[in-house]
Amino acid sequence: MPEEETRPTGGGSGRPGINVRQLWTGGAATALVALLVALVGLVIARGVLRIPVLGPSRYGTLGDVSTVWMCLLAAVAALLATGLMHLLLLSTPRPTIFFGWIVALATVAVAVRPFTTTATLETQIATCVLNVLLGLAIGTLISGVAASSARPARSR
Repeated sequence: MPEEETRPTGGGSGRPGINVRQLWTGGAATALVALLVALVGLVIARGVLRIPVLGPSRYGTLGDVSTVWMCLLAAVAALLATGLMHLLLLSTPRPTIFFGWIVALATVAVAVRPFTTTATLETQIATCVLNVLLGLAIGTLISGVAASSARPARSR
């Protein structure tokens, strides 16, 4: 691996370096997975279970523009999670623990949000489940990417 790929953290503090390219390509792959989880979840909810998640059923299985927004927001959330992990890896002791807490709390906040709307209970539950699956996918994939992109510190 070329040396410019790995950025040292903390100087000579003994902290591992970060393979930035690997972190961000893993983040991009996670964004694609999140987009597809959202799409598949919406297709299952609407097409198989006939639950009008994010829009009336008259828009069909793939729905309307809200489907595109949901998929894009899932991808953006994965990229934001990658940025957060990068920041935590550079600046925080035990970054994966903090990352896990942040992602878990953000997932809970997004998961309970449907229950604040006037949608039907089945729509609220389906949206909640989809949001939890997205949070789990993003959190676990970015944590794994971060673990594999961390490199042991070199002794000087």
